[in-house]
Amino acid sequence: MTETVDAVVVGAGVVGLAIARALALAGREVIVLEAADSIGTETSSRNSEVIHAGIYYPPGSLKAKFCVEGRDKLYRFAAEHGVPHRRCGKLIVATDESQRPGMAKLKEIAARNGAGDLAWLSAEEAKAMEPALACIGALHSPMTGIVDSHAFMLALQGAAEDRGAMLAFLSPVVGGHVGHNSIEIEVGGAEPMRLRCRTLVNSAGLHAQKLSHALDGLNPETVPPAYLAKGNYYVLTGVKPPFSRLIYPAPEQAGLGIHVTLDLAGQMRFGPDVEWVNEIAYDVDPKRAEVFYAAIRNYWPGLPDGALAPGYSGMRPKLQKPGEPAKDFLIQGPRETGIPGLVNLYGIESPGLTSALAIADHVVDLLKC
Repeated sequence: MTETVDAVVVGAGVVGLAIARALALAGREVIVLEAADSIGTETSSRNSEVIHAGIYYPPGSLKAKFCVEGRDKLYRFAAEHGVPHRRCGKLIVATDESQRPGMAKLKEIAARNGAGDLAWLSAEEAKAMEPALACIGALHSPMTGIVDSHAFMLALQGAAEDRGAMLAFLSPVVGGHVGHNSIEIEVGGAEPMRLRCRTLVNSAGLHAQKLSHALDGLNPETVPPAYLAKGNYYVLTGVKPPFSRLIYPAPEQAGLGIHVTLDLAGQMRFGPDVEWVNEIAYDVDPKRAEVFYAAIRNYWPGLPDGALAPGYSGMRPKLQKPGEPAKDFLIQGPRETGIPGLVNLYGIESPGLTSALAIADHVVDLLKC
């Protein structure tokens, strides 16, 4: 038997939940299908929980646009819904003279993106703010913050359900057919079923490409290759956290470097690094600590031996191969997929958490076309 529903969102991560909320607010009947047994079990809950200001991304890119829009929307949403967060600010530090030109370019990009006023601090000014810091200078970003990502997702879920959206867990989408006249999907799990819908939003994160390839009728040439970059985190143990702000090194090609983040209780963690992998696995190799000690001591030489313990890891859904330049979010609406009512989201990595509310509004707009 085939059930009929207006809109289906696949994936109950932060972006999928934000899309479900936005569709429900627009008056759509929405079901969210999630393969796991709860919300946000993968990328959405395995990150730094940072509210990014919009500093790093090429001007005009979706990442730049949605990060800045999403940042402002997230601060408002968190305040209105009681989501724990703090605008703590961060320092992006230069530890070598060769990094000065790159930092100057970063400041220019941030200004073009609308990331807020970034101030260049001398070494003395930076150390006055964070006495444990070692640097030759730093950029101060007052718009950067932290958020309780799980509380954010719970608030999105509640807001969506308040407007009639429904969530179905342990309900993987295993296949389907998409065409100009209808979209039908096969749902697995304990009670397999077939759903017919007018709108299908593929927000499956790490599994988005796999889902698209399982949809008969979708041109496979529209589906980009998928790559996985694992990010490992270590936590600080036995030492009082020396920083009150986030501390970031000069950015790297595939990530933002091993940086210092804080949770809302003031506990400190370091990461993520970049480890290209072929499959999803969340173990943290204790041997990687050597790289962490070396990287962290560039800006915190006082890090004691034995103070780092393996924490957790997360997976970034990358669209570029190792060694290639970073790629933008890829969000394909009906015009790009060639299928009325179908939206596919690929490569939604950082700043996906910050951008979630802006991405959701964009998806609703795409479906109006």
